[in-house]
Amino acid sequence: MRTAGVKRKTEETEVEVELNLDGVGRHEVSTTIKFLDHMLAAFSRHGFFDLVVRAEGDLSHHIVEDTAIVLGKAFKKALGGQSAGSGESGRERSVRFGSAAVPMDESLARCAVDIGGIGGEGRSYSVFEAEFGRERVEDFCTEDIPHFFHSFATHANFTLHLSAKGENEHHKVEAIFKALGIALDHATRLEARREGRK
Repeated sequence: MRTAGVKRKTEETEVEVELNLDGVGRHEVSTTIKFLDHMLAAFSRHGFFDLVVRAEGDLSHHIVEDTAIVLGKAFKKALGGQSAGSGESGRERSVRFGSAAVPMDESLARCAVDIGGIGGEGRSYSVFEAEFGRERVEDFCTEDIPHFFHSFATHANFTLHLSAKGENEHHKVEAIFKALGIALDHATRLEARREGRK
């Protein structure tokens, strides 16, 4: 089972994430930020990851950032295990690349991800291309959105490219999270043809 549990406690936040890469999309998310809860639930559902997230803290920005950090570390840990007797990591045995385009009414989001392959380490890089016309979507600060994905990619050791366009900010953000889930579902799938191949 490719699973991981990661906890982080600082003076500002306390975050716990449980992740199963080979799940069915079950989720239990509570971050005190309702829109972030909604987005992580959509990410889990469309990525078919079983996901538990519990987070609380002093300020919304700290909760968003530390949730992304812990989620990234959980993906890194779940992909880091060695297969029995092969000496290969979960990254080396995975499809590695994934992409998705998700329309949501007038909005369209695109995601491309590289989780890393040979050597099993991955490469941390993120590009985020989307503009927001207001400071908040529900109770989620829009300036925290690109920061969430950058923190996630950095701590998962993923290369992540995300873009979105549209008129409705809620639709844009939701399409982005769904696209990430779908792209990572594909990238993290085990590829039998990679067994023992360098």
